[in-house]
Amino acid sequence: MTSYAVLRRRLRARAAGVTAALAALVLALFVVTLSVGSYRVPLDDVVVSVLHLGENPAVDFVVNGLRMPTALAAVFAGLALGLAGTIFQQLLGNPLASPDFVGVSEGAGLAAVAGLTVFHVSGAPISLLAFGGAMTSAALIYLLAWKDGITGYRFILIGIGVSAFFVALTGWVVARSEDWEARSAMTWLTGSVGQAGHGEIRALVVTVLLAIPAAVVLRRQLGVLALGDDAARALGARLELARLVLLGLAILLVAVATAAVGPVMFVALVAGPIAARLLGPAPGLLAAGLAGAVVMLTADLIAQHLLPASLPTGVVTGAVGAPYLVWLLATSNRKS
Repeated sequence: MTSYAVLRRRLRARAAGVTAALAALVLALFVVTLSVGSYRVPLDDVVVSVLHLGENPAVDFVVNGLRMPTALAAVFAGLALGLAGTIFQQLLGNPLASPDFVGVSEGAGLAAVAGLTVFHVSGAPISLLAFGGAMTSAALIYLLAWKDGITGYRFILIGIGVSAFFVALTGWVVARSEDWEARSAMTWLTGSVGQAGHGEIRALVVTVLLAIPAAVVLRRQLGVLALGDDAARALGARLELARLVLLGLAILLVAVATAAVGPVMFVALVAGPIAARLLGPAPGLLAAGLAGAVVMLTADLIAQHLLPASLPTGVVTGAVGAPYLVWLLATSNRKS
């Protein structure tokens, strides 16, 4: 066996081990989320209730009725944001290429805030508006960034400009609304896994379950594009088609996640680097998605149970992600 084959075998074994460990951690945090709260449910009762191995109406109501939607929203929104952030970062070749900063989440936020304050709707229509806003902003950025193809830096710079424009519009809409409307809008903009309804969660779960196999199939194309346009052409890749499909998949994941839980910041930014640090040179889109789920579940547990008062999930992810962003900018500047 050649040294190259041995290396590939070791990388695959490492990727499988890390992915399995992250999946086990997600499962453990999922069970803990169903267990803790004002009414504490023993872990074994949680497992019995989830798997329908016994009947206890009180436990079933707390676990499956009250806490299950929040736990599912945290897991699948984290998976969606982790996958999308990693696709953005690898495809555009920049650790700052996150949906948080290129206008996709901000487009969703503007549409949702307009729905709350101008059209006075709530529930499922807000999620539909957020989804439409995310897809519209992504299409606008893609069209503005197109110039004989798409390059990473042009896409990021135009995305940052569009993002700033949408943030300004969102602030203007909130400033012109009534006080109670402004409070509702700001709560949504912070992002929380507890605000998703059953319809939004169902759409999120179905989309993520379909997107994971698609991401695995497209992983090779992503790796080829990450080598650069010249190398990708030499390997026979259809650059713009592959880039469009991958960006479309990532934007779809961001849109459904934002529609369900709001624009929870920094999860998409940090999930990929966490997985990369654990995997080393081994590729792993699924590991990045699982890392996003770990971050989301952990942040929600901290926000709901470890602070003096319950807070939206986005407050905790922002408190953790902002220092990471400062560190990332500082280290990138030193390297430059």
